[in-house]
Amino acid sequence: MAKPKIFVAGHKGMVGSAIVRLLKNQNIEIIIKDRTELDLLNQGSVQKFFEHEKIDQVYLAAAKVGGIYANNTYPADFIYENLMVQANVIHSAFLNGVKKLLFLGSSCIYPKYANQPMKEEELLSGKLEPTNEPYAIAKIAGIKMCDSYNRQYGKSHGIDYRSIMPTNLYGPGDNYHPENSHVIPGLIYRFHKAKINNLESITIWGTGTPKREFLYVDDLAQASIHVMNLDKKIYNEQISSLSSHINIGSEKELTIKELAKTIKEVINFKGKIQFDTSKPDGSPRKFLNSDRINKFGFKPKTDLKEGLIKTYQDYIESNANF
Repeated sequence: MAKPKIFVAGHKGMVGSAIVRLLKNQNIEIIIKDRTELDLLNQGSVQKFFEHEKIDQVYLAAAKVGGIYANNTYPADFIYENLMVQANVIHSAFLNGVKKLLFLGSSCIYPKYANQPMKEEELLSGKLEPTNEPYAIAKIAGIKMCDSYNRQYGKSHGIDYRSIMPTNLYGPGDNYHPENSHVIPGLIYRFHKAKINNLESITIWGTGTPKREFLYVDDLAQASIHVMNLDKKIYNEQISSLSSHINIGSEKELTIKELAKTIKEVINFKGKIQFDTSKPDGSPRKFLNSDRINKFGFKPKTDLKEGLIKTYQDYIESNANF
């Protein structure tokens, strides 16, 4: 019997590479393509790829991502590229008989002032955070594509397309760019540079009071495979056709100030931390309600300090040019 063929879209990104690492232990054939081999923005190329490869499952982890600065600077790129990649992959998967697909979104889909912790039902209940609205709208569209294809073709074609919404992620393979990165890799970069340059202090945007939740990327990869392979009967007990996405959080939150102090300890920076209160904070709190994934039998294993030590080691090994 032939091994199942599983396509991981976005295999070079932090999330996709973590999923590939875990899938390598299974009796499957992993399909990966570089951007030079397959342009996910090109509908014709994506369609030909699915026609040729005869894929059984898809992990859709390909996305254009970035922090506040990148989202503010390149809003057109964020909405266009994410919408196109999702539409091309999901539709071509359907046309070519792919029965199972997992779409990976982001907790920024929820309104800026959503009730906390944020349940899946908070989706579309209020206005989004303006700084990343284009990206969030694209991710919401991806969720609704999966929902809509299930509603229209679930019974007739036997498809089962699922969505998970992780909290803020970090870990090996992250983007440590000084301007376009998320908060943890951005702080790792800045604290490291401050340490090797013997700076007396480091200044961080905002007040330091917003609370955030962070999840180590290997835990998300475990959750992704867990959700993909959940028995449909068990899955349907917790899922409705109009609210099918699943939050994946660590169930622990801390302030940006506490996060900065922890990263300072991991990197062993001896200077002071200062905050520029003239700069934006973003959402005051982003904490996911993870009851649904807990009921499915999944809990993350990596605590924040352990994950930060592994992430800093990855930075040291792979980002000497920064």
